[in-house]
Amino acid sequence: MRVIIPVRYASTRLPGKPLADICGKPLIQRVYECAQQSGAGAVTVATDDEHIRKAAEAFGAPVCMTSTSHRSGTERIAEAVKQLGLADDEIVVNLQGDEPLMPPELIDQVAETLRLHGDAVMATACQPIADESELDDPNTVKVMCDQNGYALDFSRAPISKPRLVDASPGDSFRHIGIYAYRAGFIARYVTWPPCPLEQAERLEQLRVLCHGERIIVYRLTPEVSGVRAPEASVDTPADLERVREIFRKKENKG
Repeated sequence: MRVIIPVRYASTRLPGKPLADICGKPLIQRVYECAQQSGAGAVTVATDDEHIRKAAEAFGAPVCMTSTSHRSGTERIAEAVKQLGLADDEIVVNLQGDEPLMPPELIDQVAETLRLHGDAVMATACQPIADESELDDPNTVKVMCDQNGYALDFSRAPISKPRLVDASPGDSFRHIGIYAYRAGFIARYVTWPPCPLEQAERLEQLRVLCHGERIIVYRLTPEVSGVRAPEASVDTPADLERVREIFRKKENKG
């Protein structure tokens, strides 16, 4: 298993986000360190920006320079996979560059979930929604699965919002943005044009479902497996401050 971290410099809500300082280290280094703690045989940063390349190489990360034209992290990873010459059956985990608190054990579990499901081309993760306000929040991506754990739909809308009086928010699931796929599938993925649903929702995984392929979803059950969800990602300036505070507390405690 290999982890590739797709990173771009541009960000509408937080320009230069990958290089934002988090307690003395850039965000991209924090993400890289999460990946290194997993069972990955190698970790690579894939970027289109020289500032990010220099920063990554300064803390020892291997870097693949990629095109500026990619529309998604998966497309960027596809170019990196080609440069690296990976075998078709090698499992690649897409760890997004704004996830400095991704638990290493979740990286491993998503990769293992794909390995155990040969009929799926992608694996990802979800957890129950505990707060009803998240159901209507477009920044919270929801996922609906069939009884065997395969994804039926992803949406920013409340696709699985409980309609029964006795239902609870915990009957709905929040998608966790980490993906595993085999290198050979990534090469196929980028030959497909974006589908209308993917473009409307701005969710790249919908391209997989639109083309009739299967995504297996690992459901977090911390009380059983001990695997937990990331505490926070970095999308906005407010998120950045929250993550900084989490790291301050962790480092003070340590």
